[in-house]
Order: sequence, then structure tokens, then C-alpha cells
Amino acid sequence: MANTTSSSSSSKGWLSNLQSISSRIYFFLIILQIPLFRVPCRSGICMSPIHVTSSQLVSSEIFPVPVVKALLYPGAALNGLITNMTLPTWDNLFTVYNLTSVKEASPVADLQRLEVLAGSYFSVAGAFIGLLKPGRMSMFGTLLIIWGLVKEGFLGRPVNPDPATGGVYVYPTMLIALFCAFSSIKYDLKKVTRKAPPQPIARPLPRSAKSKLK
Repeated sequence: MANTTSSSSSSKGWLSNLQSISSRIYFFLIILQIPLFRVPCRSGICMSPIHVTSSQLVSSEIFPVPVVKALLYPGAALNGLITNMTLPTWDNLFTVYNLTSVKEASPVADLQRLEVLAGSYFSVAGAFIGLLKPGRMSMFGTLLIIWGLVKEGFLGRPVNPDPATGGVYVYPTMLIALFCAFSSIKYDLKKVTRKAPPQPIARPLPRSAKSKLK
């Protein structure tokens, strides 16, 4: 009995550590804008959920500009350090991501890829929420993005792709994001390992003395 209790507690602690670590890895994949895919978007070519989300937020003016720049800066800083060991300036951030004239750009690229757009929103929101409480939002967003990319890549949609922007590509890092999204879900081990309650066995009622005489 004691061995069963200790093994269940150790497995529960291992799963909780896996959930928290996976949530943090997924957060850094999103916030640092590690390339997960390559898809045409309103600002040109987007390679991360934050880039897709930011182009939509800037064009619709839902959030203030400083909030969008705060989302973009960590990934821009990492990319600048890797490429030429420089940090981008705050004022030049929209120029780096080609977001200066995104309001005048055609929304056809985003409307043709609604799954990628919606999945990017869920992925970015799930990455931040997962730091506080791991949930299914990041998994749902990642699956939506994959479905949108697979639909366009294998089913040939949208029908009229833009030859100037190229096709759709999925990087191997998408598998890491998918694994982290699934691993960050909180599972209830009590429900999984709970045994079915014993069912009472029906016994025949004792026959009365009158029935025995008959």
C-alpha cells in the first residue's frame, strides 16, 4: 500500500514538472519568435504566431502600438543579436517587420488563411496564460495552425496563391511546439487510475415457510 502511494505521488510530481517545463518552453518558442512556419500574410511573409497576430492587431488597431511593439521586441532583439549582434531600436521596430504600411495592405492573405490567423491568436494567448495555469488553449491554437497549413499545402487551398510571396513551409520546430502544447495540459491522475467501484452481487430472496410447504 505504501509503495503504491509513493509511486502515485512521484508520478504526479513528475507530470506536474513536465507540464510547467513544457509551458515555459512553449512560451519562449512563441515570445522569441522561433520560426515555426513560413506563410504569406498581410505584412509579407510571417514565420511566427506573434508576427501573424501583430500584423492583424496593427491593421485593426485593437491594441495600442506600444503593446504590439512589446510583443515584437523580444524576438526582434534575439534575431538582431544572432544576425549582426545589434539590437533594434524601439522606433524602427515596425520597419523591421514591414508593418509601417500594413493598414493599406490587402486583407486577402489573412482571409484565405483564417485557421492560421485564429490559431496564432490562441497560441499567443495560450503561451501567456500557460505560465500562470497550463491549459488547452495553446494546444488548440497549435492544432489550428497545423490544420491551416496542411489544408493549404496538401489540399491546394487557397486556390489562387500569390507567386510573389511563395508557398507555405513548416519548420521542424513546429513538432517541438506541438509536443510542448500537448505536454502542458494538466491531466487528473485520480480519474485515470481510479478503479470502478465494486458492484453489489444480487442474492436471491429466502423463500418463506409457506412456499416450502407448498
